[in-house]
Amino acid sequence: MPIYEYRCEANDTTLEVSHAMSVTIENWGQLCEAAGIERGTTPATSPVEKLISMPIAHGSDKPSGPAIPPGGCGAGCGCVGM
Repeated sequence: MPIYEYRCEANDTTLEVSHAMSVTIENWGQLCEAAGIERGTTPATSPVEKLISMPIAHGSDKPSGPAIPPGGCGAGCGCVGM
C-alpha cells in the first residue's frame, strides 16, 4: 500500500500513514484512526491536507538510478542519509 503524508494545521502535526488509494482522509479524526493513534485534544473534524510526496520504489522493481533525491525528500523524512 502507498504511504501518504498529511498535515493538520490545527495542531501543526504531520503524519505518514499507509492506506489504499481508494481511501479518502479529510480530517484529524480519520487520520488518527488510519495511523492508529489517539486524537488528543484536537477536534476530530479539524481538516487535514495531503502533502505531495515522491514515491520511492521498493523490492525488485527498483530503478537503476537513485530513488531518493540528493538531500532526501525534505525535512522530517527518514530517507535523509540513506
